Amino acid sequence: MLLRRLSSIFLPLMGALALSACGINSVPTAEEAAKAKWADVQAQYQRRSNLIGNLVATVKAAGKQEQETLTRVTEARAKASSVQINAADLNDPAKVAQYQQAQAQLSQGLGRLLATAEAYPDLKTNENFLQLQSQLEGTENRIAVSIRDYNEAVQAYNTRIRTFPDAIGAKLIHGAKPMTPFQATTPGAEEAPKVDFGN
Repeated sequence: MLLRRLSSIFLPLMGALALSACGINSVPTAEEAAKAKWADVQAQYQRRSNLIGNLVATVKAAGKQEQETLTRVTEARAKASSVQINAADLNDPAKVAQYQQAQAQLSQGLGRLLATAEAYPDLKTNENFLQLQSQLEGTENRIAVSIRDYNEAVQAYNTRIRTFPDAIGAKLIHGAKPMTPFQATTPGAEEAPKVDFGN
């Protein structure tokens, strides 16, 4: 009789503990995975920022015709570098959007610069320019892959903190909040940049 009474008390308690234990390790693991993927995104943007100085110098040396485009790229790079976001800010959509906007402006400037360079045969055949252009194109691909990986990790984390039984631990123990995925922020970014050479 005592055994039955104890089991009727402890079994539901043990079941509740088992359910609430769900998410104790999986939620922080998913959160850290998303933060690591965000660090990869930032590393690729930093790589691009580092390459831009060399690209601009090469283009300046080869053709001073497009000084305005070069100035815009340099200014966009400075702005993109000044907007910083850390892993703790990934729950703040406004901060993520600000970072995305700065990077998108730099992407547009680079598109104009590369399109402009196509019009100048001397520049197109310049070995340094071709090498930097190739590295930038590779970096843009790495950025796209990093963003995709980050968004997948955010989706996994956000799903985990909202679904049973991990949602129990996510809310009660970790106070988990959804992370913000990376999204395109520039209107018309899907269109190729137009270059006007001022006939």
